[in-house]
Amino acid sequence: MEIIKDPAAFQKQSQAWRAEGLRVALVPTMGALHAGHFKLIECARQMADRVSVSIFLNPIQFGPNEDLAKYPKTFEADAAGCRERGVDAIFAPVPGDVYPPGFQTTVHVDGLTSPLCGRSRPGHFDGVTTVVLKLLLLGQPSVALFGWKDAQQLLVIRRMARDLNVPVEIMGIEIVREADGLAMSSRNVYLKPEERREAPRIHKGLEAARKAFQAGERDTDKLLAAARKPIEECPLMRIDYLEARSLETLEELKEAKAGDTLIAAAVFLGSTRLIDNIRL
Repeated sequence: MEIIKDPAAFQKQSQAWRAEGLRVALVPTMGALHAGHFKLIECARQMADRVSVSIFLNPIQFGPNEDLAKYPKTFEADAAGCRERGVDAIFAPVPGDVYPPGFQTTVHVDGLTSPLCGRSRPGHFDGVTTVVLKLLLLGQPSVALFGWKDAQQLLVIRRMARDLNVPVEIMGIEIVREADGLAMSSRNVYLKPEERREAPRIHKGLEAARKAFQAGERDTDKLLAAARKPIEECPLMRIDYLEARSLETLEELKEAKAGDTLIAAAVFLGSTRLIDNIRL
C-alpha cells in the first residue's frame, strides 16, 4: 500500500491504473476510520481492481463554531485498517496542497443543499462538493463510495456528478450500526458515558416511524411524532431537525411514499451533534 501526499502524484498513479484498463474505486474520508468506513472499503475491494482511500480533514466544510480543531485524528490506525483490507493507495494531502494560495473556486448545488443540514450548517455542502469534485478529478475512479448515514451528502454529490457529467458512479452503502442501533460515526467518541447510553434513542425513534409506516400509516406528521417520542423523553437530547423528505428532491412530504421517503434526524446530545436516517 502506498501513501501519497502530493495531489499531482495521486492523479498520475490513478491515470496509470486507468491506462492499464483497471477499474478504480475511491472511498473519500476525513479519517478517524470506523466500521462504517471499513464497510465502504470492503465493498470497494469487491468491485474494483484498485482501491484508493482519501484521508483529508477538509477545513472548508466546517463552520467557524464547529469541531474542526477537535475532530479525531488517528492516521496510523487508519492506515493500518486500510492496509489490512487491501487498499492500494491512501491519498493524505495537507490543506495547503488541496487549496493552494489564490484558490478561489467553489462548487454549489442549488436546492438539495437548502434543507436539513444545509439549513443548520450554512456553506457546509459547498465545502463538501468542492473537495469531492477535486478528489474525483484526482482519483479518476470508476466508482466512488459513500455511506447512507450522510444521506443528504450522498444525494448532493450524486446530483453534482450528474449535472457536471463527471464519469463516475456514486454508490451509497447502507448504514453500519453499533449493536444497540447507534449509527457509526467518528463523532461518537465525543459522547460522555451517560450520553452514549441514551444515543440509541435516535435509531429507536426512527424505527418507530418505520413500524408505523409498515402498519399502514402515511401521514408524515404522525410518523414524525412516533420518531420524536423516544428522543424527547430524554432530557439530554435536543432535536435540531426531524423531517420527512423526498429521496429524489428533498422536498418536505406530507404523505410518505414507499421508495421515495427519507426520514432524517439531527440531534444534539450535549454538545455533540449526531445524524441518522431511514428510507421508507
